[in-house]
Amino acid sequence: MALAADPILLLAARWLGIASGLLALLMVVGFWARWGFRFRLVGITSFTTLLALSCAAFAISYTPRVSVPGAIGVPVVFDNGADLVIAAAPDSLSPDAAGPSVEQVARNLRGSGRSSTDGEVTVRLRRVESAGAGISRPVVLAEAKRNLFTGEVRLIP
Repeated sequence: MALAADPILLLAARWLGIASGLLALLMVVGFWARWGFRFRLVGITSFTTLLALSCAAFAISYTPRVSVPGAIGVPVVFDNGADLVIAAAPDSLSPDAAGPSVEQVARNLRGSGRSSTDGEVTVRLRRVESAGAGISRPVVLAEAKRNLFTGEVRLIP
């Protein structure tokens, strides 16, 4: 099980849960006493319960991003939602940082929702270079494959 994103979220979920219980009691008393604002208490109680459940779910499901030594953060510029992700390398990227940077992007991919049949996702780190007047071409600096089933990442030479 992953660690909580922030212990404050679990604490907030606990206090919101307690508030939801107290509001539910107040709502029952409101219906019993036929208060005029009893239906507003239904909305307030429902919303507070939803906040408590949302905080708890986020705190439980959050997984922190992986940081690979020697890597720099690069933006993903294309993701087909299946088996190909392309990240853009800045002009100042050193050749030594290309491998760790593409590995970092691959390790931080989330598998849910991808329609890759074999579970393999190709991650490419590319830079666009000028090939003449008004012409540019993409140059792949590094490539990695991530198996979404096992979590294994391997660099492609």
